Amino acid sequence: MDAELKKQLGKIANTIRELSMEAVQKADSGHPGLPMGCAEFGAFLYGVLLRHNPKNAKWLNRDRFILSAGHGSMMLYSLLHLAGFGLSMDDIKSFRQLHSKTPGHPEFHMTTGVEATTGPLGQGVGNAVGQALGLKLLGARFNSEEFSLFNSKVYCLAGDGCMMEGVSSEVSSLAGHLGLDNIILIHDANKVTLDGFLADSNSEDTKMRYLAYGWEVFELDGYDFDEMEKIFFHLREHQTKPTLVIMHTIIGKGSPNKAGTHKVHGSPLGVEEVEATKKALGLPEEEFYVPQSVYTFFEQKLTKGAALEQKWKEMYRRFSETKPELAKTFMQMVERRLPDDLEEQLRKIAIKNPMATRSSSQVVLNTLGDLLPQLIGGSADLSGSDMTMMKKFPIVTKKDFTGRNIKYGVREFGMATMATGLAQTHMFMPYIGTFLTFSDYMRNAIRLAALSKVQVIYQFTHDSIFLGEDGPTHQPIEHYAALRAMPNLNVIRPADNNEMKMAWIAALRYRGPTALILSRQNLPDIPGCNVSYEEGMAKGAYIIKKEASKPDFTLIATGSEVSLAMDVASALEKIGKAVRVISMPCWELFEAQSDAYKKSIVGGDLGRRVSIEAGVSFGWAKWIGPEGTAISIDTYGESAPITDLAAEFGFTVESILDRLLS
Repeated sequence: MDAELKKQLGKIANTIRELSMEAVQKADSGHPGLPMGCAEFGAFLYGVLLRHNPKNAKWLNRDRFILSAGHGSMMLYSLLHLAGFGLSMDDIKSFRQLHSKTPGHPEFHMTTGVEATTGPLGQGVGNAVGQALGLKLLGARFNSEEFSLFNSKVYCLAGDGCMMEGVSSEVSSLAGHLGLDNIILIHDANKVTLDGFLADSNSEDTKMRYLAYGWEVFELDGYDFDEMEKIFFHLREHQTKPTLVIMHTIIGKGSPNKAGTHKVHGSPLGVEEVEATKKALGLPEEEFYVPQSVYTFFEQKLTKGAALEQKWKEMYRRFSETKPELAKTFMQMVERRLPDDLEEQLRKIAIKNPMATRSSSQVVLNTLGDLLPQLIGGSADLSGSDMTMMKKFPIVTKKDFTGRNIKYGVREFGMATMATGLAQTHMFMPYIGTFLTFSDYMRNAIRLAALSKVQVIYQFTHDSIFLGEDGPTHQPIEHYAALRAMPNLNVIRPADNNEMKMAWIAALRYRGPTALILSRQNLPDIPGCNVSYEEGMAKGAYIIKKEASKPDFTLIATGSEVSLAMDVASALEKIGKAVRVISMPCWELFEAQSDAYKKSIVGGDLGRRVSIEAGVSFGWAKWIGPEGTAISIDTYGESAPITDLAAEFGFTVESILDRLLS
């Protein structure tokens, strides 16, 4: 590498150290160790390696950088500021402050240039693998010898903690299986964790582990620019496998008294140590100092980034003229456009009655696959049981990325993080499936998807004790309540074939994550549920059976219990009771309605209010009140046939009448 460039990169590295340690000190909170230890790599990454355009951070063929070790966010923020992403010095000085663009951990959508919400360790690796897979899928669909629309790389920086978290193992294993030759994982191997030295808790051979996954592995001195240039420029042109670069660094490098120790990991250096560090590095006393030459360097690089994108745009123009139909598909995926007549087309689908909602969902999926090129599916080794396979399309393999079905293997957590990464390509609507009880494995990934407001659809089947003989280990009880407690997540439990169709419309329209909660057992069609999207599902709750006079009972049910509620209503009417029945497939959509609408459904004197749902009673008091009756399950299930379980847990017409009339 040219000596002058090395000198400039060294100056950028020390600027990163300066901004990072001072922002952390000003906030009196944060993690200065990674930014200081990885400063040279950050300088090389943004100063030399990345092919992107900071003035258009969403350029589709950009190289992407994901900081899985999100606690080191000040390195990323420093670089976004220097590189021209629009992050101001005032933003840097507002690190970790209320409503700032520089929160403690990077947040997708909040800060331009942040590619994923990271912090819970290891998940950024999953997001990176998902994005890399998405780019491979896009390349297979749109690239040709003449047009290489997608040829970018995904770089991910992970710390020792990320490498220990099981989710990184899950996704790394799958990346090796698929041979993703566009992801480069950089392991910041500083051998220090928050509690002390890595050796206190870990002695594995990470290199051998990744070789076993089918990755290529390099080792690097994190302060050797020549080695960085040699390794990363080689990989840019000649990468054939997913690649791990083990980068040996010193945490907190530059700090005279704390470098190389856990004392610099999770707390500010302290005023005296900041002063000592600046003196040791030869930095001026001025706070938040950035040499003009650093700004000038990145201003010149901005021109190169804009030129790269312009060249790509010209190629896309020629592509769209040469392949107009493919270009039309391209734009439908970019815009995530839905057909204007989507509801009409779904209504025309003939579905057997009765049918399990997991099965009717698959029928709908196989129509949606034709209508929506942006739809990409997958399952954690359960596609034959959670019914997520789009049968008209092939499976994604190492040798064929034209498929639309991904076999994630028994890797639920990794699958969920990768689905988020697929959504972050801005061209896919991913859906993934497993049993509802296994949503616990995925929960933190679902939470980050909800926090990030990315559009991922989770198809959770085997949704209650009524899956039967597999017993309480597989029977979800508390899961509806747990998922409903998560902000930004729409949880939909459809009652029949029509609600199933409308649930898919809701999930496709919502620009955030949706959990579809589906039955294993067959459910009958319900006449009152056969209404339009706007009249029913869009409202979240609606009346499916009106009372003949002032109601004695109001029954509110979801999913497989809606038909049971209708049977209970019929039995009550036979003894002269007036009954209203409400299907409430989605609490979140109902909450979003006007006060007037909500009052028309659940307001006023509705007699005795009764919820019927085969899960915990937690949360139902909001709708039935303290005097209401919750037909629920507040224990774990049993291993038995469905009919026995219904009788045991009180989900029969006779049992419910006994409770309501006693």
